[in-house]
Amino acid sequence: MKILSMDERLAKNRFDSDDQNPHIIVDKIACKTCDHRACTYCCPAERYKWDKVNDKLSFDHVGCLECGNCRFVCERLNKSIPGYSWNYPPLGKGIIYREG
Repeated sequence: MKILSMDERLAKNRFDSDDQNPHIIVDKIACKTCDHRACTYCCPAERYKWDKVNDKLSFDHVGCLECGNCRFVCERLNKSIPGYSWNYPPLGKGIIYREG
């Protein structure tokens, strides 16, 4: 049995992302002041990554599994502080699971 990388596993699922209206919005500049950066550890799809060289957050909602982990660990997302929001994609958009 071949062990697949996260990107290989995600590629088996179907994503229909709404690039004009992302379902997760984060203020990447304000994220610099976060002292725990838990989103970079809790996201099973690895959508949040901290760029240590440029000291900034890299985030892309495309490929999101819609699990909501980031919403629970990020107090800014959880409280919908201005510049942060988390909603399920509109009907017909988002992920269609094909991999376990």
